[in-house]
Amino acid sequence: MSNESSELCDVIFLPSGRRGKFKKGTPVLQVARELGVDLDSVCGGRGICTKCMISPTYGVYSKFGISSSESSISPINAVEKAASDRKHLSLPKGARLGCQAKVEGDLVIDVPLDSQVHKQIVRKRAEVRNIIVDPSTRLYFVEVEPPDIDNPEGDLERLKEALYRQWKLAGIIGDLRTLQMLQKALRDGKWKVTVAIYFGQGRSNGRIVNVWPGFYSGSVYGIAFDIGSTTVAAHCCDLRTGEVLSSAGLMNPQIRYGEDLMSRVSYSQMNPGGFTVMTSAVREAMNALIGQVTAEAMLDRHEILEAVVVANPIMHHLFLGIDPVELGVAPFALASSHSMTLWGKEVELDMHPDSRVYILPCIAGHVGADCAAVVLSEQVAHGDTTSLVIDVGTNAEIVLGNKHKIFACSSPTGPAFEGAQISCGQRAANGVIESVRIDPETKLPYFKVIGSEAWSNEEAFLDYTGGISGICGSGIIEVIAEMRMAGILTEDGEIIRPDGVEDSYNYVIEDNRTFSFVLHYEDEVPKVFVSQNDIRAIQLGKAALYAGIKLLMEKAGVESVDRVTLAGAFGAKISPRHAMTLGMIPDCDLNKVSSVGNAAGTGARIALLNASSRRDIELTVEKIEKIETATAPDFQRHFVEAMAIPHKVDKYSVLESVIGKIPDVQVKDRRKRRRR
Repeated sequence: MSNESSELCDVIFLPSGRRGKFKKGTPVLQVARELGVDLDSVCGGRGICTKCMISPTYGVYSKFGISSSESSISPINAVEKAASDRKHLSLPKGARLGCQAKVEGDLVIDVPLDSQVHKQIVRKRAEVRNIIVDPSTRLYFVEVEPPDIDNPEGDLERLKEALYRQWKLAGIIGDLRTLQMLQKALRDGKWKVTVAIYFGQGRSNGRIVNVWPGFYSGSVYGIAFDIGSTTVAAHCCDLRTGEVLSSAGLMNPQIRYGEDLMSRVSYSQMNPGGFTVMTSAVREAMNALIGQVTAEAMLDRHEILEAVVVANPIMHHLFLGIDPVELGVAPFALASSHSMTLWGKEVELDMHPDSRVYILPCIAGHVGADCAAVVLSEQVAHGDTTSLVIDVGTNAEIVLGNKHKIFACSSPTGPAFEGAQISCGQRAANGVIESVRIDPETKLPYFKVIGSEAWSNEEAFLDYTGGISGICGSGIIEVIAEMRMAGILTEDGEIIRPDGVEDSYNYVIEDNRTFSFVLHYEDEVPKVFVSQNDIRAIQLGKAALYAGIKLLMEKAGVESVDRVTLAGAFGAKISPRHAMTLGMIPDCDLNKVSSVGNAAGTGARIALLNASSRRDIELTVEKIEKIETATAPDFQRHFVEAMAIPHKVDKYSVLESVIGKIPDVQVKDRRKRRRR
């Protein structure tokens, strides 16, 4: 065998993060199958179905320590060319077939959503919330004086005069787009028109965005966007009634350039113009969402007159087409922290030609407009009680305070909570384990999967035929907490095999020099399990989260909180009892812990539907005290103490009064294990 054919290439799949070394010439589909990557194929690798379509990505990936180039994958072959020639199966530009393309060097591969067998469920629905509807865009019916030979004023000037005379609206602005629609509308409506006027935050002159002939009895529409590092969500709303007409979500396509925020900054640093590629990717996703939500609401996309956008600082900059490189190093300087109002066309959003886009203010270099939206949604700055709000994601935004004082920070929790870089981790999809329980006596696990209401130890579960493919973030949190309560996990996070429980030997299995805990066997082979490395990844994430919380509590001078709110699509699925057992949140009455779902998206809807709320959050952000975890001297101490489960120092007496004392289990013979 030649040296070239035996050379090993480093192959990484996104968004799963699965990685391995393979010989040159290995088909990508084979690599995916050996790594357990979720890549579809129904034609047996003959290049007929195109279900195994992949997108090789090129550039320097400092996070992975490799450089991926076009020479890292074999040239397109005749089978792929034939697939591209078939109109109904035409491959997008740059896409390849996994069954035909071969690895020729270190390679980073993105698996598009349509090529995944278990497609992610994007849980960013619109939460039910009473919102006072007082939108920035309003409708006015006016009667305009017809032109007169003795009065040479133009149509726009006479429209403005009519708006002042009939509605006391002064200083209204019209532009070229107004002129292009105005004359026909006036004449078709016999000098009666309905005008849509955008007032922004109520501090600027109104601007005409649309004119209809006669009395327009319809409505006006807007979209609230929440750009997360993992998903992008959109809610289409009726601006007159406040009704959510439709909602949709997509995986953020930027994930192919890095799972976490700093890896995307790194991609921009290492690849000239890399940020422009990521800007185009997120704007394309947002335009796709506009198409989805308007189609579902039976609207034309050009009926969308207004949008509100919330995002973390790096997503904020990338959406605006700003290189986020300054956010990667201290002092983490934002290009601008203030709110903005832009033309839709400025950010390439395909909506009404005169549409406006309002972007909420950012709080700090690592605490963005999405966190401001959470503060707006949960009214943290308007109550007497001390509230702790946590928006859990690859970066956790944390807010603590009340109407007297309010603090905020961001903690780098990483992607493990969302299932990434976990042995059997997957994002939420049918067939994925989302809840886990362990029998305290037998130590045997049972679980629930997405797609079935029954637990795996119930007879009704036998009717489930969808297969079990992995475990998502909420399931990972629950299984680790259950392992700790069942005595399978030490305080330091080490998996042990319980003494005197014979059944546990089938589930606590040797894995090199450590143990793994098996949740599900398939054909007597462990299919879904949690390894020692998985435990460590979750410990690192939860320790970073808790360390951020402790910094805020110390700054606020409080030893306890009155209520804890878990926000975000992921936060909505977290069990408070298990989160507290793991040590993600402080000890408190479990009845005071609640999940509010996508609070950032709710805040975006509030800002879309209520103009005064925009000024409210702008003033609130000005008084928030920001804590930078990256430079805080006590962060490392809090981090180390929080690595223990639930915590090395802090007592969880309220929790123990509910679940009982957590077993004090120890590793009996670590040296013997290491000799294996």
